[in-house]
Amino acid sequence: MAYTTQNIFYRFDDALSRLVIDYEASRKVSDESERLYHGAPSEPYDELLFTEHDVKRGLRNSDGSGVVAGLTRICDVHGYNIVDGVLVPDEGKLTLRGYDIEDLITNAQAEDRFGYEEVAYLLLTGSLPTASELDDFQARLGAYRHISEGYVAQFPITTVSSSIMNVLMRAVLLLYAFDAEPDNTSPEHEIDVAVSLLSRLPRIAAMAHSFAIARQEGRRPQVPLPDAGFSTAETILQILRGEDSYTHEEAMLLDVMLMLHAEHGGGNNSTFACRVLSSSATDAYSAYAAAIGSLKGPRHGGANEKVVRMHEDIRAHVSNWEDDDELASYLEKLLRREAFDRSGLIYGMGHAVYTLSDPRAKLCKRYARSLAEAKGLGAEFALIESIERLAPDVMRSVRGTKKPICANIDLYTGFIYTMLDIPPALFTPLFAVARTAGWSAHRMEELFGAHRIIRPAYNAVMDDMGYVPLAQR
Repeated sequence: MAYTTQNIFYRFDDALSRLVIDYEASRKVSDESERLYHGAPSEPYDELLFTEHDVKRGLRNSDGSGVVAGLTRICDVHGYNIVDGVLVPDEGKLTLRGYDIEDLITNAQAEDRFGYEEVAYLLLTGSLPTASELDDFQARLGAYRHISEGYVAQFPITTVSSSIMNVLMRAVLLLYAFDAEPDNTSPEHEIDVAVSLLSRLPRIAAMAHSFAIARQEGRRPQVPLPDAGFSTAETILQILRGEDSYTHEEAMLLDVMLMLHAEHGGGNNSTFACRVLSSSATDAYSAYAAAIGSLKGPRHGGANEKVVRMHEDIRAHVSNWEDDDELASYLEKLLRREAFDRSGLIYGMGHAVYTLSDPRAKLCKRYARSLAEAKGLGAEFALIESIERLAPDVMRSVRGTKKPICANIDLYTGFIYTMLDIPPALFTPLFAVARTAGWSAHRMEELFGAHRIIRPAYNAVMDDMGYVPLAQR
């Protein structure tokens, strides 16, 4: 069974086209508009100013460690030790509420059950659920899966965009209008909002993609009715691929990816954005929309799609994938800005915290290998492993650094999603869908535990100016 959107899906095309900014027309810079477009806001700062004023750029210390901005009982991202003031590399470890992410995933997989819902419950409550508590939590998620006809009727008009991340932001804000008490910040209401988003965002993200494809093809989108008994992973695949067109193994692998993305500490940009807004005691929808907006940025959540395009480029330009010398030579070209996007980056390599290893990347490899071989993609998988093995030495050689460099989760994420027939436009949105669990936990910790608005300081580096009358300028 399926329901269809109304004909209103087609009515906004002309109106939308009138709203699109004509950049060619607007950016014809005259003498009068030169400062408007190329004035002070676009001028970079002298690098020495940051040192002179002891500015911790990006809220990071000079050794690369993060500036401590708060306390948390939610997550620990470990990648190094500080010994006598010196950063000492260490194997990576990701701990959620005191539990190693590897243990959480390994045990769920060993019992052949979906684990994301258990991880979400753990993040929200601080405790692993009993069997009956998990059943109740899953039933609550299932009850929220259905999206009202009123919301679906407004959704295409109010959220059409070239970016599904932008759609998700506005979809979350639209849910504010369907909440009887949207500004209620009591613990009970905060949990209700979190459960609502954990349940609905997977369908909304997948629906947004289905709506976009239907619009391109000039047809009405078909969205299957939700199955209250489905896991989050199954819910996503049901909309994207149909109820009978994916395997249990594929759904279990997507579940692993959701668990790996569920939480990664309070210092990452999107979680910190959520905490900053939450510290002002604003409503939950505003805080979560801000987190999604942060994750949309290419410096944060958009790297996985870049990795996929880089892999395609490497496969096209390296004739023998098993030849380490040829592959290393091409990786060197990437670093020297002579190939691919000429950014000088090997996407998927390096991390702000992890030094010797990213535990998420290790788990990706463990659970993706068998499916890659089953789908005849073993050679592509082996190529990615070779990139991971060779890139650190190439990077150290080209950049003249001695610091340890490891693969991060993005090196494997895009390949795994591609294996699951998930379109690139949904790579980062699925990251946001999974991370909602962590954002919810951090929002409530900030809202109920910190009790102080976040307000850092900026040093002013400007001269005092005397006002000049308009006629004398």
